[in-house]
Amino acid sequence: MTPHLSTSTPARVLRLGRLGLIPFLAPALVGWLWPIAAPIAGAALAVYAALILSFLGGGRWGMAVATPHIENRIVSLAMLPTLAGFGLLMIPAEWRGWQLAGLALAHLVQGLWDMRATTVPTWYASLRGQLTLFALVGLAFGLAVFAD
Repeated sequence: MTPHLSTSTPARVLRLGRLGLIPFLAPALVGWLWPIAAPIAGAALAVYAALILSFLGGGRWGMAVATPHIENRIVSLAMLPTLAGFGLLMIPAEWRGWQLAGLALAHLVQGLWDMRATTVPTWYASLRGQLTLFALVGLAFGLAVFAD
């Protein structure tokens, strides 16, 4: 059976995806419970969000180059999440709210793009929708805790 015919998310993929949400939620919780740790926790959330953007862009790049007819447009667009995350990390810590809002917007756009992917298993859109939603919840929690 080819992976494109599978309709349920493999358990290991689901488990790893969910574990990957912990760093979206933990920094805001730490910053909320221990305000003295907020500067480091806010930076940790921003860095993790940017790293995951790069990871997701790399996934799209990999999908694009694995197809028989490489689409130059998709390969080029797949570089944008990494560049967006890097650019957003350059925002000074004093503007953490803007930084986290930009990262949330970038994750939303990437999630919507991934849910429309056609060269992936059928379960992928549902998984990406769930993971994007919870990443956005973590970033919103971070905004509430770290934005001045």
